[in-house]
Amino acid sequence: MIWDQAIIELEPYSRGFHLITDIVAAQGPSLKNCEIGLLHLFIQHTSASLAINENADPDVRGDMERHFNVMVPQKAPHYEHTTEGPDDMPAHIKSVLIGPSVTIPISNGQMALGIWQGIYLCEHRDSADGRRIVATLQGRW
Repeated sequence: MIWDQAIIELEPYSRGFHLITDIVAAQGPSLKNCEIGLLHLFIQHTSASLAINENADPDVRGDMERHFNVMVPQKAPHYEHTTEGPDDMPAHIKSVLIGPSVTIPISNGQMALGIWQGIYLCEHRDSADGRRIVATLQGRW
């Protein structure tokens, strides 16, 4: 049984849902010798989240962003936490709804994602600094 861990540093992204599967594969722990295992990804931020969803049609990512903006609007009159700007409290709520982590099975040295699945960075702030993801691999060589 092996354990490995890497920190994935993401450049700043604009608000929205962004495919980061290739970045995870490039910066995360090496999967090539892992016969069977689990890759756990955890984002170290409270205003962004991680998800797995459609990787082919970019309209899905746009629709997700538009839906979440309707579901969790900016400048709602009941928000008290407003000192960091009108996008901050909605970003925290969206992060709670989607979640900070995903776990992906590893099979024969590859992420066992479905053919239409990709890893999303869900950036909920209008303007954010880069993000950090802790990538932990547990498996059998």
